[in-house]
Amino acid sequence: MSQHRRRLPARDAKRRQVVTAGAFVGTVALGVGLGFWVSADGSDGKSSVFADSTATGSPSPTRSYPLSHAPRTIPAVRAHTPARGPGWRPAHGERVVVSDPELTDEGRLIAGELGLSYAGEKDDVRAGDVRLALSGEEGANPESYTMTVRDGRVNISGPADAGVFYGTRTLKQEVHGGGTAPEGVVRDEPAKPRRGFMLDIARKPYSAAWIEDRVRELGDLKFNELGLHFSDDQGFRIESSSHPEIVSKDHLTKAQVKRILDLAASRHIEVVPEIDSPGHLGAVLDAHPDLELRDADGDPTRGAVDISKDASGATVDDLLEEYAGLFSGGYWHLGGDEYQALTRSDPEASYPQLAAAAQKAFGSGGNVADLATGWLNDRAGTVRAHDRTMRVWNDGFFESASVQPAKDLEVAYWTGKEIDAREPLVYLRAGRKVLNYNDEFLYYVLGEPQTFVYPTGQRIYEQWTPRVLRGTDTVPDRYDAQILGGSFAVWADIANAQTQEQVAAGIRMPLRATVQKLWDPGKPALSWAEFKKLADTLR
Repeated sequence: MSQHRRRLPARDAKRRQVVTAGAFVGTVALGVGLGFWVSADGSDGKSSVFADSTATGSPSPTRSYPLSHAPRTIPAVRAHTPARGPGWRPAHGERVVVSDPELTDEGRLIAGELGLSYAGEKDDVRAGDVRLALSGEEGANPESYTMTVRDGRVNISGPADAGVFYGTRTLKQEVHGGGTAPEGVVRDEPAKPRRGFMLDIARKPYSAAWIEDRVRELGDLKFNELGLHFSDDQGFRIESSSHPEIVSKDHLTKAQVKRILDLAASRHIEVVPEIDSPGHLGAVLDAHPDLELRDADGDPTRGAVDISKDASGATVDDLLEEYAGLFSGGYWHLGGDEYQALTRSDPEASYPQLAAAAQKAFGSGGNVADLATGWLNDRAGTVRAHDRTMRVWNDGFFESASVQPAKDLEVAYWTGKEIDAREPLVYLRAGRKVLNYNDEFLYYVLGEPQTFVYPTGQRIYEQWTPRVLRGTDTVPDRYDAQILGGSFAVWADIANAQTQEQVAAGIRMPLRATVQKLWDPGKPALSWAEFKKLADTLR
């Protein structure tokens, strides 16, 4: 019912008594879902359904609503102040209006999704309006927002357009899940600033349309990062002008990538590229075999570039420079993991050319780990010139090296299984910022090779938090601020083990569980069964 008040005609005393009794019995029978009648002045009508008729002349009952419940969304909102009222639901002809032209994209998007008209910048107020506004609140989390549902209207405001966008995602889920946005005030913000999904498109190509579908899904779930690992031993998957000879037959054109980037930007998602080096460069080395690392016996080391050669650094820098122009966001992944030279028991004896180069660069005590660290620092210098924040896999920080990695490199912590993989506390105590890619919970590795099993949403939801960085161990709370967030990752070790449609289905609930714990690491209010049912409702 959309009306708050119904007037009844005056009746004789006997008739009023019958109606009173009937109304009371009917209300009890129907339950609190329909609310209860109150007097015309708004006082609680639990004891007396009507006001004194001798004082008013004719009774004027008013419908009151039960206190609203918090919205059911994924991720759950952090705070909701309930209120009494009918809430809001979209109706034909109602408007989305904005207070600032910066919110045009957000306004047009939610208007189209809810079947409303986009009216642009308007100062007038109409029934049914959805109004988007910038709050101008200095120092506030730019991803925070307030959503007020009152008097048949919705107001969403935030200090920046990102927060307003997340408010529209909450509204969209409310309407799609239950038809109505509940009365009251939502105040919401994420616990962690980095909420990511990483996709290995190097070993398994995905269509541009499939990636775009994931971008839309990620946006609705309030993720804000999409990592693209597009260079590995099995393929180099994005068009290149500086080195076209390295590009795999099945690849994305730059035009397709730009469309993905534009779509991601409209959903406030940063696309983080990764050209992994000095390992995982097999596709580049297939076209440049002279740069492939060879051991003392002359045997090639698959995927590893010879970091003693100046041409190796120049080739990778060409690619970093080129793609810094394509991916213009603020973050970059340098890789750095699994350099096979450092898996030998005596790297200096196995690769004398690397040992010689290390001693030349760093003195008589220089070793291959020092040379690999120097390589990483040089690549960081190339990317830093483009004003990017850089991350490196944790096993790209070598315990046996005396040369220190650049101080501004963030740690992408994924495993404790690799050689020289130190505990997360080593990096946290050193003051490094860390991102959680815990392979025990967050790695979806196609074909389940080695000891990997497909992660379940339930296990993430019930057992993982951003402070569970390695295995199942939780680091102390005092380091929480250094853990910037985390990322669920899909890797294509056995590329044909699943189709891209099977991958989308397989990661559906793990993605939702991951973002729930990145948005709010506390114990969820819903059980796993309730959470899964909600996800099906919001599908």
